[in-house]
Amino acid sequence: MPKRPAQFRLGRLAAVRLLLIVNSSASSVTARSRVVIGKALGADHDVEVVETSRRGHATRLAQAGADDGVDVVAVLGGDGTLNEAANGLVGSATALAALPGGSTNVFARTIGMPDDPIEATGALLEALGRRSIRRIGVGEVNDRSFLFNAGYGFDAAVVAQVERRGHLKRWASHPLFVYAAFDTAFRHYDRTRPRFAVQTGDGTIVDDGYLGLCFNSNPYTYLGSLPINLAPDATFERGLVSVCVRTLRVHTVMGLVASGLLTNGRRVQRHPLVSYRPDQTTVTVRGYGPFPYQIDGDYLGEVDELRFRHVPDALDIVVP
Repeated sequence: MPKRPAQFRLGRLAAVRLLLIVNSSASSVTARSRVVIGKALGADHDVEVVETSRRGHATRLAQAGADDGVDVVAVLGGDGTLNEAANGLVGSATALAALPGGSTNVFARTIGMPDDPIEATGALLEALGRRSIRRIGVGEVNDRSFLFNAGYGFDAAVVAQVERRGHLKRWASHPLFVYAAFDTAFRHYDRTRPRFAVQTGDGTIVDDGYLGLCFNSNPYTYLGSLPINLAPDATFERGLVSVCVRTLRVHTVMGLVASGLLTNGRRVQRHPLVSYRPDQTTVTVRGYGPFPYQIDGDYLGEVDELRFRHVPDALDIVVP
């Protein structure tokens, strides 16, 4: 029998058992913020604080917390750490809470959390007081869940270049992404040929893909305080939105980014060199040789094939 969602398990007035997972290496996490947040959460709730020490550690910590009956797992870190924790909680009765500690914090900002981790802690405490918990669907690719998007081809190649300069993210995160995009386009990615074919669950086939994304929510990312909206139909309650770009001409790609910034992404749907397919339950990507991919902003290497599916009602999250 499946476990009940967390909103039915938590009492209205009882203190919450909360596991706080901290990635001390995340670009916005400081020793002071870690202490302040831990004390604030522990004032009214039963809090245990643990730190990650390696890639994949947050998944094991979150899963152990869920197995131990923890009500909420809060993550102070970036989107990559949050993704790991989510993979340890999918299908459980333990809710996930996001405290922004990375350079961009796409998921936390998507659900309405302040971008400052101290302010976000206040919003989390208010949400816990109201027992504000929402059940959402997630995306899954090659048996790994994702919260907001997974990218492949050129998008993932850019993420790989950013991670190679990870020591700069704390000081120049958004300029670094812009620089990496141009550097990748002109020096680190073969723009002379398509890299993959995409088949969506509705039977559409695109055989000349250069840049691909599967969205579980919108926006794609943030440029400073501005959201880049490339999939306005993507929500946690609907199927995935598949976006495949069939060229890497600079003026076309920059036009799509501008559309995401200025027109809420609606022009992306009508672009002749973009395949935009909303409400997909499955998406299959087959490469013409290995191609790079990323999940929730975390570069994961190269593969020959990706198989996506939408998993409804998979995860409880705390929302402000």
